[in-house]
Amino acid sequence: MTETLQHKASEAAVHSPAGLAAYFDTLPFLGRLTCQKQTLTAGEWTELELVYEVGAVGLADGAWLKLAFKFYSDWALFQTTDPTGANYVSAEYHAGPLAPGQSPATVQALKVRFDQKGHQRPFQKAIIVDVVDGYINPGDRIVIRLGDRRQGGAGTRVQTFVEKAFRFRLFIDPLGSSKFAEVPGDCKLEILAGQPHALQVIAPRLVGLGQSFDAIVRVDDIWGNTCHDRKLRGRLVITAPDTTQRTQPIALAAEDWTFARISGLSFTEAGEWKLEARLDDEPFVAVAYVQSEDGAMRPLYADLHVHSDDTVGTNDATYNLTYGRDIAGLDVVGYTVNDFNITEANWNKAVEIIHGLNEPGRFVCYPGTEWCGNSAAGGDRNVIFLRDGKPRFPFDEKGQSLRSFEWNETTAGTIRPGVWPVDRLHAAYEDDPAGHLLIPHVGGRRCILDWNHPGLERLIEIGSAWGQFHWLYTEALARGYRVGASAASDEHQGRCGGGAPATGTFGSRGGLTGVIADRFDRAGVGSALRARRTFATTGERSFAALWQGRHFMGEVFNAEPEAPLSYRLLGHAGWEEVQLYDGDRLVWNRDLHAEAGLSERSVRIRFGGARIKDRYRAAYWSGAVAVTGAALLDAHGVGFDHPEQSVWRTGLGKLGFRTATHGDVDGIELTLSDLNDAHITIDAKIHGYSKIGDPLQPPPHVHAPEARLEVSGKDLRAKGSVTLDLPGVELRLIVDRITDQTLPRDLADEISLSKLELEPRREHPLFLTARQRDQSRIWTSPLFLKPCS
Repeated sequence: MTETLQHKASEAAVHSPAGLAAYFDTLPFLGRLTCQKQTLTAGEWTELELVYEVGAVGLADGAWLKLAFKFYSDWALFQTTDPTGANYVSAEYHAGPLAPGQSPATVQALKVRFDQKGHQRPFQKAIIVDVVDGYINPGDRIVIRLGDRRQGGAGTRVQTFVEKAFRFRLFIDPLGSSKFAEVPGDCKLEILAGQPHALQVIAPRLVGLGQSFDAIVRVDDIWGNTCHDRKLRGRLVITAPDTTQRTQPIALAAEDWTFARISGLSFTEAGEWKLEARLDDEPFVAVAYVQSEDGAMRPLYADLHVHSDDTVGTNDATYNLTYGRDIAGLDVVGYTVNDFNITEANWNKAVEIIHGLNEPGRFVCYPGTEWCGNSAAGGDRNVIFLRDGKPRFPFDEKGQSLRSFEWNETTAGTIRPGVWPVDRLHAAYEDDPAGHLLIPHVGGRRCILDWNHPGLERLIEIGSAWGQFHWLYTEALARGYRVGASAASDEHQGRCGGGAPATGTFGSRGGLTGVIADRFDRAGVGSALRARRTFATTGERSFAALWQGRHFMGEVFNAEPEAPLSYRLLGHAGWEEVQLYDGDRLVWNRDLHAEAGLSERSVRIRFGGARIKDRYRAAYWSGAVAVTGAALLDAHGVGFDHPEQSVWRTGLGKLGFRTATHGDVDGIELTLSDLNDAHITIDAKIHGYSKIGDPLQPPPHVHAPEARLEVSGKDLRAKGSVTLDLPGVELRLIVDRITDQTLPRDLADEISLSKLELEPRREHPLFLTARQRDQSRIWTSPLFLKPCS
C-alpha cells in the first residue's frame, strides 16, 4: 500500500531584472562594431579606435573575439608588449548601465594578442581578445585601440596601398566553445593615396622607326600609389639622339587617377630618345628611354598574374584591369582567380569584363585561373585561356569540376576535392595545348618540378611580388624541361604591372614578361608566349634578346659551332653584369664595373637571397656597418623597395641598416676618402617572418641568425669582391668595388660558342641574365641548342 503525502503548494514570485528582456530586444543578437574614422591615407601613422557593443547574446566566461583583416594587407604588425612603442594594440572593458535587479558582469580582464594566421582565409590576420575570469553583459563595450598613443606611442602605420573598402571583420565566440560567429556589419575604411611624391614615365624600351606608340605620365605618392583628383599640368621634353629637343605640354586628369596618356608618338631618327617629364611648380622629374631602330619589333609588356577582390586581391576586376591598361601601361594582362575560391557567378562576370576590355592593337586581356594544389600535389600552376569564347572552367564538358578543390569562406561542409594532383590538371587541358598555357610558379604554395607537361607548361614564372626565383629557372632547365622566362606581379594589392612592393609578405617588386609577337591580338600574343619568345624583368621596361643566326630565344635547333651567340640589352640604370647559363651552370660572365675601371674610393655592400624556398621566405636584415682607416664621405641605399628599408648614420664612420630580401638584392654604396687603408665590418642579424608571437622579437633565421663580414681595403683591391655565403637560398653578403663611371644602357655583343666547350650531341639550354646598377634584373628565354659535332 502506498501512502500519499499531502503537499502544500507554494506560489513564489517570478524574478527578473526589470525591463531587461525588452532591452535585449533592442540589441543586435551578436552585437555591433563601430569605428570613429571612415577614410585613411595609405602609410599614414594614426590611432584607430574600434568599439564592440556586446549583443544580446552576451559573452560567456572563456569567450574570445577576433578582430580580423585580410592576409594580403601590409598594415604594420601589431604588438602588445610595449605600451610606449609603435603599433601597440590594447583592449579595455567598459560596463554599460544595469537594469534594476541585474548583476554586474564579472569579467576580470581582457588579454590581447596578435596572430598573422589567427583566423581563416582571407581574414587571416587577427587581433585576438580573450575574456578572462568572468562573463560580460549585453550592452557592455570593448574598446580596441590600434596604435594606442595614450602612453606615448607613435600610433600605427596604416596599410601602404589604396583600397576602396578595407574591412575589419569581428568574429566572436560567445559561448567559449571556440566556434565563431561573424558580427554583421564590417568596419569599412577607404584608404586613399597620399601627397604627390614622384613622377613616372612609362614607354616601350624599343620601337621601330616611324612606329606609333603611347607614353604614360603619372603622379605617385611615396608608397607608389597613383594620386587621385589632383589637377596638375606639366610638360614632356623629348630629346633626340642628336640632342635636339621638343617640348609637349601635358595636362593630367583632374578626376580619379592623376595621369596622362600621350598618344601617337613616333620617331624617324634611329638611336636613343629621352623622354623627360616635369610638373609645373613641382620639383619632380621622371625619365624614360626609347630606342628607335629600323626594322625593330616593339616588345609587348605583359603581366600574366593579376588578382582582384573576387578571390584574394584588392578592389574589383574592372579596377585592376583598367589600372593595368591606363596606369601601368601594360599591353597584355592575364587575369587570375584562385580556382578553389571563385564562385561560378563571379567567374562568369569576370570573363564578361575581360572580353569587353580586350582590344586588339591596344590591350590584350586573357582570363585565367590559379590551380592552388599544395606543393605535395605539385604546387601552384596558372592556367591562361588563350582562345576567345567561354573558357573550360569551372567545369568541363561532362560537368566535372576543374578546380583543385572547392572551398571559400561561404562554403558549407567539408572541402570538396577536384582535379588533384597536378597530373589531372594536365589531363584536363592536354587535348588543346594551343588554347592553354600553364605557368608553374612560386607563390604561397611553390610549384614542385617533379611534375611537368611539355605541351602545356611552356613558361615558368621566375619573379613576382613574392620574390625572385633564379634558382627555380635553373632547376627546371637542369631537369631538361623546355621552359621560357616569364615574370608577373602575382598582384594582390591593386597595382599590377611591376607595381611598388608592400612591406609584408609581398615585399618584392612585381615582374613583367616581355613578349616578341608578330601580331598584337590574343592569337598572336598567345602564339609568342607558347613559342617562348619572351624575356622576364623585375618590373622595368627593359629589353633583352639572345639569338644565334636566324634562331631566336625559345627555339630548339642544331647549332653551328663556329657561329657566335648574339645578345642585346636595353635598360635605364646601366648594365653592371651579364651572365650566360647552361641550365644551372654559369658558363660565361661579363663584369661592366671592371671594364669601366674600378674606383679607388667607391665600395658597395649587398644583401641578397632568401631564407627558404617556401612561403615565408624573406630574409629580414638589420645591423650595423663600421668603417675605420678612412673617412666615410657618403652612403646611400640601392635596390631598396620602400621607405621602411633604409640606411642611416649612427656615428663617425658608422651606419645602421634595415631591409628585407625575397630572393632579390639590396645594397649600400659607400664613398670613402681612400680605399687602401680602409677596414669595413658588417654585422647583420637575419630574422624570419613573425607569424605568431611578439613582432618586436622576430624569430631569427635558425640556420644563420647572425652574419659578420670583415673586409680590408687591401683585400678588395686585390680581389675586387668578397662574398660570405650563408645557409639559405642564394643567401649571401657581398662587399665589392664598383666604378665611378657611367655604365651602358645599351649593350650588344657576341659570345663565341666554341669557347664555351659545350658537350656535343646534347641539348644545352643557354639563357642570359643581366643586372643593372639599381639591382633590377632581366632573364631571356633559352636557346635550346645542340652543337653539331
